[in-house]
Amino acid sequence: MLTVAIQAGGESRRMGQDKGLVSFLGKPLILHVMRRLEPIADEVIVTTNRPQDYQFLGVPLYPDLVPGRGALGGLFTALSAAQQPLVAVVACDMPFVCADLLAAQRDALLDQQADIAIPRLEGGLEPFHAVYRRETCLPHIQTAMQADKWRVDAWFSRVKLCFFSKDQVLTYAPDLLCFSNVNTPDELATAEQIARQRGDE
Repeated sequence: MLTVAIQAGGESRRMGQDKGLVSFLGKPLILHVMRRLEPIADEVIVTTNRPQDYQFLGVPLYPDLVPGRGALGGLFTALSAAQQPLVAVVACDMPFVCADLLAAQRDALLDQQADIAIPRLEGGLEPFHAVYRRETCLPHIQTAMQADKWRVDAWFSRVKLCFFSKDQVLTYAPDLLCFSNVNTPDELATAEQIARQRGDE
């Protein structure tokens, strides 16, 4: 039913090295993310343009189908490669990604017969902690790319969205850290400190 697609295609300029491979609590960050999400996944895949660096994960690896199209291109690759009808898309640099929240998003998508289940907070939408219906979303993503659109949400108006409000998100992630990215060594160190305080493995 659910593919978990982890995006590892960023350039990681501010980190100074591939964010997915930086050490987090003694293991590569992407492995930490993967372990958090495996309980809800019927399949795990990784989108990356450096598949040789991620062979150790033991999961299918997919380079961009349309190179150079940024986050929208990564989303297109993830949904194209997924073998399950629903796809949870997350970024490799989100150490507190929340499996329970994504499972609730999956269930809400099915209950409401929606195409995307996505958190909506004061700062906007969270497309990389969202669940997508592969069959209905893929054609619209492809059309957006053909129209030279770059924004990840450029096609959202063409599908049915199920929004998760802040209050709904807080039920599963009381600190809202699930949406936090680590982009710099300082942010990585802070996240590690928080993870240790929380007792994360």
